[in-house]
Formats: sequence, structure tokens, C-alpha cells
Amino acid sequence: MRVLVRASIRFFVLIFFICFLSACSASPTAGLEPFKSVDGTYGFLFPTGWTRVALKDGPEVVFHDLINSDETLSLVKSDVSSEIELKNIGTPLEVGERLINNSYVLNYDDREAELISANARDVEERTFYDIEYVIHLPNENRHEIATVVVDHGTLYTFAAGTSELRWQKVEDLFHRMITSFNLFI
Repeated sequence: MRVLVRASIRFFVLIFFICFLSACSASPTAGLEPFKSVDGTYGFLFPTGWTRVALKDGPEVVFHDLINSDETLSLVKSDVSSEIELKNIGTPLEVGERLINNSYVLNYDDREAELISANARDVEERTFYDIEYVIHLPNENRHEIATVVVDHGTLYTFAAGTSELRWQKVEDLFHRMITSFNLFI
């Protein structure tokens, strides 16, 4: 009888730990660390193990994976009129087309970009446009996603990208990163 009780207890303890660990890995923040700007204006989550890179005259913030160095996360801030709202700039589709054309295609003859999707979402009374696109390069394709938001005269473009070959492995992680971007004022 004692053996049966001990075996039952071990079984239930094992089930508890399996459920506990499964719940931890399914968490929206599993494998991600928080980043908050020095001035407290914005924050986001980035993958554990990624490192921040300082670029002169580049994006405000850049992180990349140490193992897959072509996997990047960046934030670009641009000044706009303080009266401008995101909807004044255009629909999600229009902003997505403008983003890929201004950022990638017009600067290089050997690149093309293809818009996959563009959607709006509202978070805490702010509208974000989530944009997904593929950049066709001569030797590979890159899959990128971005979120765009306007607040207090600043246009924030928060983007993450990787090679098309890695996209299926990191798609969920990248979506969690992009949708984690938030403004605090």
C-alpha cells in the first residue's frame, strides 16, 4: 500500500511540474527580456541572449542575435507635426507601402519588397499599424515585420527581421516582440 501511495504522489508531483513548466513556456514573455528607454517614453521586449549594438547616425535602438547575426530588432524615431495622427499619414496598407518603398527599394536597384499584410490595432487609446513584408535580395530573401505609431510629434517604427529560411522558426517570437512595443506617456 505504501508503495502505491508513494508512486501516486510521485506521479502527481511529476504532472504538476510538467504543467508548471508548460505554462511558463507558453507565457507571452517567455524567452524575452524587457527594455525601457532612458527617458521612460517607450519600452519593448527583446529575446534573451540578444545584444544591443550602438550605431552612429543609425536607428535609436538596435539589437541582434549573437548566433544568427542577421536577426535584428530596431527602432527608428522620426519627427512629424504634433497635430499629425497615424490615420492622417494613411491607411495601414498605404503606410506599409510607403515604409517598404522608402526604406528598402528606392535606395537599391537590386532589391524588391513585397507587402504581405498591414493591419491596425488599438492599444491604450493609441493606434498601431502592424506591417509584414519580404525583401527580395540578390542572394536571399528577408522576412520583416514592423509596428508604426505616432505620438507627441514622433513617428516610431519598430521592426524585426530575419532570413526567409529562419522565418518559420522565429515567427511567433518576432510577433511577440513587435506587439510588445508600447509608449508610456
